[in-house]
Amino acid sequence: MTIPTFILKNALRNKRRALLSISSGAVSLFLLVTLQVALRELTLPPQSAGAELRVAVRNKISITNPLPVRQRGIIEKIPGVEAVTPFTWFGGKYKGEEGMSFAQFAMDADKLHSVFGEAKMNGDGYEKFNATKDACVLGKITADKYHLKVGDQMTLDSTIYPGSLSFHIAGIYFGTPDDRNMLFRQDYLDESIGEPGYVGMWWLKVKSADDMVPVIKAINAAFQNTSAEVRAESERNFQLGFISMLGNIKTLIASISTVVVFTLVLVTASTMSMAVRERFRELAILKALGFRRRELFAFILAESFGLAVAGALLGIGGAYCLYTFGDIGKMTAGIFVSFEVTPRIMGVAALVAALLGIIAAVAPSLSVARMSVVNGLKTLD
Repeated sequence: MTIPTFILKNALRNKRRALLSISSGAVSLFLLVTLQVALRELTLPPQSAGAELRVAVRNKISITNPLPVRQRGIIEKIPGVEAVTPFTWFGGKYKGEEGMSFAQFAMDADKLHSVFGEAKMNGDGYEKFNATKDACVLGKITADKYHLKVGDQMTLDSTIYPGSLSFHIAGIYFGTPDDRNMLFRQDYLDESIGEPGYVGMWWLKVKSADDMVPVIKAINAAFQNTSAEVRAESERNFQLGFISMLGNIKTLIASISTVVVFTLVLVTASTMSMAVRERFRELAILKALGFRRRELFAFILAESFGLAVAGALLGIGGAYCLYTFGDIGKMTAGIFVSFEVTPRIMGVAALVAALLGIIAAVAPSLSVARMSVVNGLKTLD
């Protein structure tokens, strides 16, 4: 019998215990990977093409406070601004659903391509959107979810504005990081509610990356000390600021991850201590045959490390396969568009598994080190 075979037979001597140990490690590491991926998706939203040239302008007091339409002419005259569009949250519910499964925004139809150029549509979607007042364009994910196609009608009951609005789908867009939203015309909303003097916020595109900082400063200064002061910021900063409203999500997820790892250490260390305690007599015989302490340490460490690696392969590999090849939209009910298991996250989880294997072997190794051959032979008599 070779030494690797000896270690393997010891690890699998109690197959049920070995299976439970590997399963607990796999489940815990799967949960750890899931938490870290969720944290990454929440704190680092995907960057869309052209985002480095877009600026969001909202009310300085709160994003829920509207902005006056008269601001548009001032913003358009600022050097470096290429295109400006209103961007007003509608807050509609589709088919009487309890919550909103996709967002809807009113904007200028003729600015869609210039401001959000990454949104691709087949056929004459842009032309139809410009030509018809009650037209809308719908993200492919939402269209597929509700089995909607170009030419279909849809009605939304707003939670903000009185009544409902009906639309006909002029195009299905795709190619953005979040192909779920619905976009419709600001003039249609203004006509329906009879209040054309205000918009939710402004979204604009600058001519070059060098214009980003000067344009932001100029916009903030232009409306300083007015009745509707604004906060202009890059798209990235706007996304991160919006996410910060969720509270200290980092601390929450970090706390849960710590509890998961700590619990896993306790379970694995207890399992290894029990397995070694049952073999004290055999280890004493090995000592009597001339095996040194460091060799016995190596046997225990190899067994513990092997169980941890098996759990890591199942847990980390399972998370990678599920989130890479699975439909995240369906699994999360549309909360997340993607779940990317990055090499860094897998590396961190693998490091946790490796440390777990080492730590779990410490206590039983110390017990074996303090054990004398005589006392070991008396064990389990």
